[in-house]
Amino acid sequence: MRVVALEEHFTVPKLVSRIDPSAIARRGFRARRAPANGPNPLELAPEIGEQRLQSMDEAGISVQVLSNTGPGPDLVPGADGIALAKEMNDHLAAAITRHPDRFAGFAVLPMQSPDATATELVRAVRELGFIGALINGTTDGRFLDDPSYDGLLAAAVELDVPIYVHPHLAPEAVRQAYYAGLEPGASRVLEAAGWGWHSETAIHILRLVLAGTLDRHPRLKLIIGHMGEMLPMMMARADEVFALDVGHLQRPISRTILDQVWLTTSGIFTEPPFLAALLTFGIDRIMFSVDYPYASNAKGRAFLDRISLAPSDMAKLTHGNADALLKLRAD
Repeated sequence: MRVVALEEHFTVPKLVSRIDPSAIARRGFRARRAPANGPNPLELAPEIGEQRLQSMDEAGISVQVLSNTGPGPDLVPGADGIALAKEMNDHLAAAITRHPDRFAGFAVLPMQSPDATATELVRAVRELGFIGALINGTTDGRFLDDPSYDGLLAAAVELDVPIYVHPHLAPEAVRQAYYAGLEPGASRVLEAAGWGWHSETAIHILRLVLAGTLDRHPRLKLIIGHMGEMLPMMMARADEVFALDVGHLQRPISRTILDQVWLTTSGIFTEPPFLAALLTFGIDRIMFSVDYPYASNAKGRAFLDRISLAPSDMAKLTHGNADALLKLRAD
């Protein structure tokens, strides 16, 4: 069975080393505790070769769509950030060229230079063969509904490629208000994978709806991970509670999301959130992902083997939806 995973990450340490350490610290990056048993994800992320392919083979994963994991060019302003994004994309393109049947790529963009984001997306798609872009959360507190990113969204529509809206760490004011004052490890995880990442990504999508951005770009395609970043359980309530106070939108909130957003299973391998996603978005909008190397390919595969779906629906989940959305060749 063909299996495509599309929230899978890499990094390039020699390029990351050029980012000002103070900028990394200000963005909230803090040391992660390595797993007591098993490999350290931060050691696995730079490798795009035999070790990664072996892990994929052992789990029966046919294709990984790779994206940059932070710190990245979104922390670097001006010409240096633009250059860094180009070099990271070129690095990924070279890795894909070595294994074109196993890897594909989402572009990383110089988000502190909004006018340059569309240019780099066009280059990455038309010259490097990438199949979209991945955006890590907010940039200097700005979401994608900020008017400065309108050119980027228009370019994605023109190219007919999706933008993957991925979580990121909170802006400093949010960090201090919501996540400070706890034991350091607890604070870090609450802000990130334990809760904060997912609620902020849901807010990101809701802002794109409520700002009218998705009405202005009705053909824009978005992807979010982690079984929908809490949205499946909240969309009906959003329709109800916003109804009296929001009259400027062309579609109900849930209709807009269902029209323009796809989900992946990345990093969440239990049945209740999958059922919530399935019942709200439907099988045609859900795509398998692992979140490698932060989640293991083996756990992702075990989840696939455990859930019960009709063969046609399993084919959609494992590769059909991704192949169609991303225009992947299923050779």
